[in-house]
Amino acid sequence: MGDYLIKATGFNGNIRAYAIQSTELVEEARRRHDTYATASAALGRTLTISAMMGTMLKGQDKLTVKVEGDGPVGPIIVDSNAKGEVRGYITNPHVDFELNSLGKLDVSRAVGTVGTLSVAKDLGLKDMFTGQVPLVSGEIGDDFTYYFANSEQVPSAVGAGVLVNPDHTILAAGGFILQVMPGASDEIIAQLEERISTIAPISTLIREGNTPEQILEKLIGEENLHLLESMPVSFTCQCSRERIQNAITSLGNDEIQAMIDEDHGAKASCHFCNETYTFSEEELTELL
Repeated sequence: MGDYLIKATGFNGNIRAYAIQSTELVEEARRRHDTYATASAALGRTLTISAMMGTMLKGQDKLTVKVEGDGPVGPIIVDSNAKGEVRGYITNPHVDFELNSLGKLDVSRAVGTVGTLSVAKDLGLKDMFTGQVPLVSGEIGDDFTYYFANSEQVPSAVGAGVLVNPDHTILAAGGFILQVMPGASDEIIAQLEERISTIAPISTLIREGNTPEQILEKLIGEENLHLLESMPVSFTCQCSRERIQNAITSLGNDEIQAMIDEDHGAKASCHFCNETYTFSEEELTELL
């Protein structure tokens, strides 16, 4: 089965919950950007969480996440929308370190602990909603937890994990978001905190074959869980040859003529998916 996410509620609507299997999505990003293991984990966690956040939107709404720390991977940029489509890139994909003291990929060292996490939501209005918080750990999940609590005032627990094979391909990836709604009792919150503290790492659960539904059952309890919707998620880019061609046309005749005379053609690459589009002298001449 391909990647998908589950939307649900828990404890009679007092908890809003999301869980995702994102192995193929993260592998597609790894393949396109040739990321090394630690960079794959940093980008993969950001893609995984952003995919869930995108499905909190409606219709044509979309959002852009930017994780910018002082670590060597540089900024991570991810777009997602309400349809389960997500795309993203990491500035320096060839970053890898030894495992940290916990035996895990050292994402915090790669991302850095000084910097910001920002989320810009395009809700079809005149102005975009933008929230920004400082990084708290560089581990990505902790940073999104802090973002929800401080920028959106929604107490949340966010988890994401990526396991990488020795050949750098993605073995397993997934995540969850649990959000506490107004009126949730201290008893419910205590139950959730206990389950979150004792559950196995999310990527381990995915590797062992647990579905997003089963992950939410472990986090919330089957008797407390009400499933709402399942939807596929994928690495999907909106770039196209036509869009690049329109961008070249917008540069004007002088710039296009310079491409013909000096470069004998044009080549453009999309940051998000690394797809390269090439235009010959003849094709550029037709654009004049």
